[in-house]
Amino acid sequence: MASFLSRLSLRASLSRCRVPYGGASRASSRIWFSSDVKESSDPETKDEESTLKIDRSGLSQLQDHAPKISGRESMSAMSKHLDAIIRFRGGPIPVAEYMEEVLTNPTAGFYMNRDVFGAGGDFVTSPDISQMFGELIGVWSTCLWHQMGRPKEVALVELGPGRGTLMADLIRGTSKFQDFTSAISIHLVECSPTLRKIQEATLECVSCDDCPEKKRSTLSGSLVSWYMDLLEVPRGVPTIIIAHEFFDALPVHQFQKTPRGWCEKLIDVGESPSEPFRYVLSPRPTPASKLYLGKRLQWASEEEKACLEHVEVCPESFRYAGSISRRVSEDGGAALIIDYGDDKIITDSLQAIRKHKFTSVLDDPGSADLSAHVDFGAIRHAATEAAADGVTVYGPITQSKFLGMLGINFRLEALLNNASEEQAEALQLGYWRLVGEGPAPWVEGEEDESTQTGMGTQYKALAIVNSSLGVPIGFQ
Repeated sequence: MASFLSRLSLRASLSRCRVPYGGASRASSRIWFSSDVKESSDPETKDEESTLKIDRSGLSQLQDHAPKISGRESMSAMSKHLDAIIRFRGGPIPVAEYMEEVLTNPTAGFYMNRDVFGAGGDFVTSPDISQMFGELIGVWSTCLWHQMGRPKEVALVELGPGRGTLMADLIRGTSKFQDFTSAISIHLVECSPTLRKIQEATLECVSCDDCPEKKRSTLSGSLVSWYMDLLEVPRGVPTIIIAHEFFDALPVHQFQKTPRGWCEKLIDVGESPSEPFRYVLSPRPTPASKLYLGKRLQWASEEEKACLEHVEVCPESFRYAGSISRRVSEDGGAALIIDYGDDKIITDSLQAIRKHKFTSVLDDPGSADLSAHVDFGAIRHAATEAAADGVTVYGPITQSKFLGMLGINFRLEALLNNASEEQAEALQLGYWRLVGEGPAPWVEGEEDESTQTGMGTQYKALAIVNSSLGVPIGFQ
């Protein structure tokens, strides 16, 4: 573990806290540009149907978009794709569209065709660090099921399940609670074909005898299904939703305050093959700045707005929070969101990581993970607006406090009783990285201090709960 940098630990060693994403699912809606903003009466699809136009007249940095550029032949497939989009449009694209293409483009997207997790990939996540993380999420889920009245059917949904490690540890950790495991069906929201295959292997899935197209996990006997979006997951039964490091990689729009008002940060083609892309500002406020930024600022206090110069807004987080809230309100259940971020407006946090090291967001797009800090305040407001009387939002609280309330200290003690010296060292370090803050005080002489840095306060936990259930465990 000490031989490579983790996504969790890199944040502590840099002044701009940057910790990359650990899930791979993404929303697939794109923002195409047209002359107006369309609206739908259906709250589930309203955001998906919005189309925006960016006024590119007056871009002082805008260059002539000739069809060919010297050196373009040496560009990567993703760089050529982005270059073609910008030239076809006749001008720059929003950061959100750039981010979405880089991560989930079907042919060249970062998550779509390879395993990016672990020591051999680009980062590690909490489930990779210690089995205790997934086990305690299982404790939370089982206790919630009891609060729900132990229903005979429960949809256990994970957004962005990565390799499936969290879900596998959850299932193993709850295996003694047979009533719970027999009640759950597993629903994974994942857009990457490669990661779906890895998840299938991690959960030890086999084809069902009565229907070979259906999969069943031999770890629990539960049916396992995959979807591109939460909206595709069947409704009608109580639902437990887990979103660990999912919201941090949803596309963000970036805005900057100027004498012309709040202008949008865009990405244009560069001036040379050595710098194929660059940032530019819109000449005036865009529809996105009025629609998305305006909505976010409505939720902020005057004191908070007074000192803002830069703002990041994630419209997809509004949509997912709303969908989760309506589902929980109408079908029963709750959602648990764990990610790095703050309970306030996020200013400028977009980051890229490649092979466990931070790099430029515009450098070789498609070869590095992109993520941004999560605006928990916006999630709370969006969830409450979507189902004001049907849900209650708890948190965010620190991951350290949340895992502590779930009994991570007792779980560590139990595991240490049967551990070898080497296993004990790994368990203690994993524990520290989940709940501690800063370098582990007992570790000396590490080649890279950041591999044993605790992230217990940087990560936050938030729950969206059906109002009839009361306070969930971990948030008392």
